[in-house]
Amino acid sequence: MLLADLTTLRVGGPARRLVEVTDSAEVPERLAEAAAAGEPVLVLGGGSNLVVADDGFAGTVLRVAWRGIEVAAADGEVRLRLAAGEPWDAVVEQAVGQGWAGIEALAGIPGLVGATPIQNVGAYGQEVADSLATVDVLDRESGEQVRLPAAACGFGYRTSRFKEEPDRFVVESVELRLRAGAPSVPVRYAELARVLGIAEGAPAPLAEVRDAVLDLRRSKGMVLDPADHDTWSAGSFFTNPVLAVGDADRLPAEAPRWPLADGRVKTSAAWLIERSGMGRGWGGELTGGRATLSTKHPLAVTNRGGATASDVVTVAHAVQAEVHTRFGIHLTPEPTLLL
Repeated sequence: MLLADLTTLRVGGPARRLVEVTDSAEVPERLAEAAAAGEPVLVLGGGSNLVVADDGFAGTVLRVAWRGIEVAAADGEVRLRLAAGEPWDAVVEQAVGQGWAGIEALAGIPGLVGATPIQNVGAYGQEVADSLATVDVLDRESGEQVRLPAAACGFGYRTSRFKEEPDRFVVESVELRLRAGAPSVPVRYAELARVLGIAEGAPAPLAEVRDAVLDLRRSKGMVLDPADHDTWSAGSFFTNPVLAVGDADRLPAEAPRWPLADGRVKTSAAWLIERSGMGRGWGGELTGGRATLSTKHPLAVTNRGGATASDVVTVAHAVQAEVHTRFGIHLTPEPTLLL
């Protein structure tokens, strides 16, 4: 099977072997089989944050397909134990419907639960790390199953211990800690607060937050729609650069700046891309129109139909080169690149 059929970007060649795993207890055995065959292993969830080479993957792909949700509530707190194969957006929808606050601004994000701590998925002022209690993993080095508290996960901006050690851990389940019977957590993202008509830092009804986030994401081509090529992407292709103060000071005065607790400054990758002369829909001249930046948001590299991984990488590399030439800043890709 082509991995293009299993990724939201819809590019990528075949896997040497594809194994769908419906019980996490099978994972050690499948890993042992791959090791005996001398094959590398790719653990694949929803394929929403992945770019696979046109030659495919010369190894075993373990497709995460185990499911399960356990709910425990006490003293106004809800604990959700979620199997890695649960669809993330469905979990957000369920939480909002039940009145459980903490992940409402993470609506519309594609993929499976197991990927969320790896990337420390975040949007509109929330991150998974904000609500995460523990992660159950298989440690491939020791062969042991381990329950890691959030403090041991190395969470940062779009990163984690799991992302930094990509061949060590297989996420089996995630436990979230949510608030029951409450409005949303404080809305700290200016654009979202403005749409909701509230002051930044104020709460809002959970359903209104989720609906507003979905509307915002749709306007940017970030909610999957098979009929919309702007959603044939891996989401935001670049993370927002985090700069030393001196580097941030060298940006134009109008450049976005968000001071961070560690003294550094985050700026906007989208702003840098557009100010480097690459607007929405840019890049088609490089790929025969097969891959371009999204027509709705400059952070996404999109498959306009028939694109290859090479086309996607051509656009991405050109964006990196232009931004570096204009501002001296290297944009870091957000998806996992298997090229």
